[in-house]
Amino acid sequence: MSASAATGVFVLSLSAIPVTYVFNHLAAQHHFWTIVGVAALILLLVALLALILVKRKPPRDPLFYVYAVFGFTGVVNLIIGLEQDGVIDGFMTHYLREGEPYLNTAHGHMVCYWDGSAHYLMYLVMVAAIAWEESYRNIGLYWVGSIMMSMVVFVPGNIVGKYGTRICPALFLSIPYTCLPVWAGFRIYNQPPEIYHYPSKVVQEVQAKDLLRRPFDFMLAICLLLATGFSLFRGLMLVYLFYSVPYFVVALYGLVVPGCSWMADITLIHAGGLAQAQFSHIGASLHARTAYIYRVPEEAKILFLAFNIAYGVLPQLLAYRCIYKPEFFIKTKADEKVE
Repeated sequence: MSASAATGVFVLSLSAIPVTYVFNHLAAQHHFWTIVGVAALILLLVALLALILVKRKPPRDPLFYVYAVFGFTGVVNLIIGLEQDGVIDGFMTHYLREGEPYLNTAHGHMVCYWDGSAHYLMYLVMVAAIAWEESYRNIGLYWVGSIMMSMVVFVPGNIVGKYGTRICPALFLSIPYTCLPVWAGFRIYNQPPEIYHYPSKVVQEVQAKDLLRRPFDFMLAICLLLATGFSLFRGLMLVYLFYSVPYFVVALYGLVVPGCSWMADITLIHAGGLAQAQFSHIGASLHARTAYIYRVPEEAKILFLAFNIAYGVLPQLLAYRCIYKPEFFIKTKADEKVE
């Protein structure tokens, strides 16, 4: 599989710009069930074009086609976000009004921006990795955490929120967007992990140090305790309470007990999820479409940003620690014999 296939996917994703413009004008003239059918056909056509791009030498990883389609929808979501904020016009106006009105919320804005920027870059990187037959397991797990966090908040919010009584046909287009990441997550997780080649003496020396003799890990442990308290304090934010608090407890265990080889995987998944969640939370809390009584007061903005940026950065630091300094988390031969 050649690198030109990755370039082709990038060009294919940019075709979303003229497609959405034409699609918006069609949406204003036809019944909405027809428009949903056309939207589904467009996504199938994108998948077919991705298949044609690699017809001579198909990729070994079928997720190539998933990322190609999601890259296209990522550009669509970026267009939606820009149109909602009045930067551009005439691309998705009618579709948003009739099809997915919940995207007009402040949180919907942030989800679109994240999908059209962070997720889009991840799709391009993963497509390039598949084209060059390189591993993308780490960034793949990060993406899985990010997109699943998006779905965990976004889908239930649409059902129980103020738009819950208005189930639109376009909601069916979200079904593959919800199911495919689950399948992709299992495939990514089952890819061979990176094998580290450190001398056994180095690993033993690192793992012999307790937490107090590892200053950076000690700092991370203190921050995890503070983040746990912060999550409990914000108890009404249930996703943080039931997603982050258990992770923080498990991560504390992993920082204290050597040889927890699973630490890197769960840390990457959690870091991706928290990055998406904090971006959406911070952006929506400051956005003009959020009702004034729920918006962050002007005098509290600095404190709000300081706490929430720190809360979002902590998982990223821990992920960096686990990936680039993994000696403490490597399972030794003695551990393997015990198991």
